[in-house]
Amino acid sequence: MSDDPRTLVSTAWLAAHLKDPDLRLLDASWYLPDAERDARAEYEAAHIPGARFFDIDEISDARSDLPHMAPPAEKFMSRMRGLGVGDGHQIVVYDGAGLLSAARVWWLFRLMGHRDVAVLDGGLPKWQAEGRETEDMPPVIKDRHLTVRFQNHLVRDVTQVSQASKLGTTQIVDARAAQRFRGDAPEPREGLRAGHIPGSRNVPYTALLNDDKTMKSPEDTRAVFEAAGIDVTKPVITTCGSGITAAILALALERLGHDSWSLYDGSWAEWGMFPTVPVATGDA
Repeated sequence: MSDDPRTLVSTAWLAAHLKDPDLRLLDASWYLPDAERDARAEYEAAHIPGARFFDIDEISDARSDLPHMAPPAEKFMSRMRGLGVGDGHQIVVYDGAGLLSAARVWWLFRLMGHRDVAVLDGGLPKWQAEGRETEDMPPVIKDRHLTVRFQNHLVRDVTQVSQASKLGTTQIVDARAAQRFRGDAPEPREGLRAGHIPGSRNVPYTALLNDDKTMKSPEDTRAVFEAAGIDVTKPVITTCGSGITAAILALALERLGHDSWSLYDGSWAEWGMFPTVPVATGDA
């Protein structure tokens, strides 16, 4: 793969830059309850040297009833100061699943106006499979100021997505598994209807990954989107269950040079709860 410090970097790239003074490494592992995995406990047991733990559920908007919604700018700045992440840093984010939740944190930094952030391709599993070093000691952290320039165009709310669905002005792409998209499988969160946003297309995030959970090449990625009926030259809103894997689609689009994408933060956790918005089932 071609390393790009603004989208995706390899384990070899990280190993070569691990001791750079301006590098900040974040473990953004996160799992659904049915995975029966404790992300923080796993971090404390073994993480890539120097990594700080980014708690997706805690670094979120506590005022919202929806899961891990993007935090207010002030909270994000405060939490990053506490992690020693600030202006001038090259940020690399990884997770313990290979490539699952790290993209969500990549998107959050982009939302807050920071472009020097990349996801580690293959994450911690690939790093460990290659026999690379891990540690269980917390890093020494010094406060660092982070400037935030909120990028409104990278996020969409239910009203904006509803309008896009009705008018067909922007393509809506759903990262959930095909069974959930069709409405054939129950949602993991209680109280949500089954199905998808009318007019949306389905690109399960797993279709963008290789067997080792690295991201497919840009050429293969483009082919996956096009096979699902997505025109990668036109605007896209990405969505999923709760805004986590939608960020994988956003990362994939960014790697293709697509500069007109946004993420529906509430995703199905919000849409599936609202009785006033329509739900479609089946493949279309």
